[in-house]
Amino acid sequence: MDSLLDFEECVKDSPGFRLKLELFETDVTVLETHLDKVMKLCGKMVEAGQAYNAANQLFLTSLGELASYHKKDAAITNCLSQFNHGLQEMVSFHTMLFDQTQRAISQQLSNLCTQFLPQLVETRKEFVRIGDDLETAAAKNAQVSRHKAGDAERASHLLLATRKCYQHFALDYCLQLNTFKTQQRIDVLNSVFSFVHAQFTFFHQGFDLLRDLEPTMKTMAAQLSQLSTDCTAQRKDLENKHLLVQQRDASGEPMVNPCPGSDDIIQGYLFKRCRRKPKTWKRCWFSIRDNQLIYRKSHKEENTVLFEDLRLCAVKSLDHIDRRFCFELLSVQKCCALQADSEQLKQAWLSALQGSIDLAYRERVDPVCVQPKDLPPLLGGGGGGGGGGDSSSPGPPTRRPPALGVALRGPGNQRCCDCGEDEPRWASINLGVTMCIECSGIHRSLGVHLSKVRSLTLDSWDAEQLKLLCVLGNDVMNQIYEARCSEDGRVKPRADSLRSEKEAWIKEKYVEKRFVQSDGADGPNAGLRLYHAAMSGDLVAMAAALAQGAEVNGCVGEEEGRTALIGAAVGGSLLACEFLLLNGANVNHRDQRGRGALHAAATAGHTGQVCLLLKRGANQYAADEKGQDPLAIAVETAHADIVTLLRMARMNEEMRDSEGVFGAVGDDETFQDIFRDFSDMASHDPERLSRRQFSRGGGEEEEEEGQMNSQQC
Repeated sequence: MDSLLDFEECVKDSPGFRLKLELFETDVTVLETHLDKVMKLCGKMVEAGQAYNAANQLFLTSLGELASYHKKDAAITNCLSQFNHGLQEMVSFHTMLFDQTQRAISQQLSNLCTQFLPQLVETRKEFVRIGDDLETAAAKNAQVSRHKAGDAERASHLLLATRKCYQHFALDYCLQLNTFKTQQRIDVLNSVFSFVHAQFTFFHQGFDLLRDLEPTMKTMAAQLSQLSTDCTAQRKDLENKHLLVQQRDASGEPMVNPCPGSDDIIQGYLFKRCRRKPKTWKRCWFSIRDNQLIYRKSHKEENTVLFEDLRLCAVKSLDHIDRRFCFELLSVQKCCALQADSEQLKQAWLSALQGSIDLAYRERVDPVCVQPKDLPPLLGGGGGGGGGGDSSSPGPPTRRPPALGVALRGPGNQRCCDCGEDEPRWASINLGVTMCIECSGIHRSLGVHLSKVRSLTLDSWDAEQLKLLCVLGNDVMNQIYEARCSEDGRVKPRADSLRSEKEAWIKEKYVEKRFVQSDGADGPNAGLRLYHAAMSGDLVAMAAALAQGAEVNGCVGEEEGRTALIGAAVGGSLLACEFLLLNGANVNHRDQRGRGALHAAATAGHTGQVCLLLKRGANQYAADEKGQDPLAIAVETAHADIVTLLRMARMNEEMRDSEGVFGAVGDDETFQDIFRDFSDMASHDPERLSRRQFSRGGGEEEEEEGQMNSQQC
């Protein structure tokens, strides 16, 4: 242990003390230099470590992105994810190591320097200054004459006071030097020990981490070996397939058969002649799928449907042009010339196209069927809803005629409503009229807010929509929309009229409503007429009111702000509800009491309306001013079948929401079966939906009905 400054020698102020003091001061200066160097290098080391950690973090981020790229490969994903997690922990260990190093070296040594060295510097300045004063006082005291007693006494007193002050500062200075000498040994050792302990902790944590990863690394090593074996086998298999395909296609003949697992009947490259530039041909990728001819101009573009329904097309060879291997597809609206690369490919495409057309005609079965009781003679003006349902389930449906046969039995539906062409194959579901293919194209151009066009042979039809065609029909709707035609001297176009004439007629008839008979009633009165007609189920009056300008979603102030749809739900007309919904009625509008069409149907016990409104997206959770939703109303009014429907709909929606993240999203099949049974009964057999109530008091009848409901659920 180094010797310290002796306080007795300090008081004597001997040359030995002065020499030792000078050595002490030199030692402090050298130590300060070493401490500054250590702290600066420690700071640079920490900065370099932080830069290393930042680069390491970027590297691990790229590893994570690489793992996400291989997310379909479970082995690679698991390996990279676990290793990435371990390396992330190692980076955090490095961060803690550099933080502890900075605290151990820089902060502790900095505290040592800032706590002692500035005070030592200030004390030394005072010590040197007082030492100079002492030398001056001693010299003056020695120079005073012995004959000057007063001056000698003052010089002696000044020398004594200066010596005492010097001794005081010298002792303080020695104490601070001794204290610094003692403290620096403790702080230096403590700093280095803390740094070594941080290193020990870092490597110990790293050892534990890698030891935990050891089983995973062994598993990954086994998987890597297996993957290497599989990769070698797969590479050989690919080389063999490549050789086989290369030998098979040595002739250069392109393949037209679809790839395995494809839904296409045939696919391959064909040249397509441009419609605007007949001399320009473009090579595109064609395929036949779902009775449609589809093509793609390039790999960057989406598929384009060239012909939506091949049954409406004819295909033939095209031999009268200069280009070879050409054939042509023709439909009512357009034609298209195509060219194959060889005669063999041309014949393959011709056979595939004709075969697809024939297959579609043989296999296409229209899903819409109508009971004999739904035919026009038995259709009244309304179409009922009914309350609950009886205990028996609907029997198997009898064979029903297709939609076309039912629609053409409506009044005047055998001819196009706008040009009179025979055997129309298209219809507008919201207007309730049939039309030819050319007029249907014009109706489509009007927009779905005016006319919703469907095919009577290709599209699916609900029973209510077919009933509307039978109840309304061309004769009824033409009496409304062509009432003033003769007065204005307007001549209706014929089947052989130009398309421009038909288009002008249809726009005047349905868009401008130029020929509708106006009774002079303003908007509110027309809306009130529409509301009363909807309540009574008078479809003809409803169609007339809409044609005369009644707003389908207009609120009737005299009826607490109800719309016509709510009135139809109150009146119980299923066809009135369907007609209004097809013409844009808001299924979720609510009146001044907060009740909508679904509330009204549940209150009145109309099961058919409840089915229809739920099917059209009615909000079953909407509460009225009393806080009651449709289910609570149905329970209160004891409509058993409506309660069953609403509960099943709610259960189905909740189950669909809960399975939306982890499972396939879709409606429950049991719910769909029950919903379909009630809907079919409401449409085809409304008299079977007689009201069945249940009470809260119990009893044999209520218990039996509860069992039936539970079986349905």
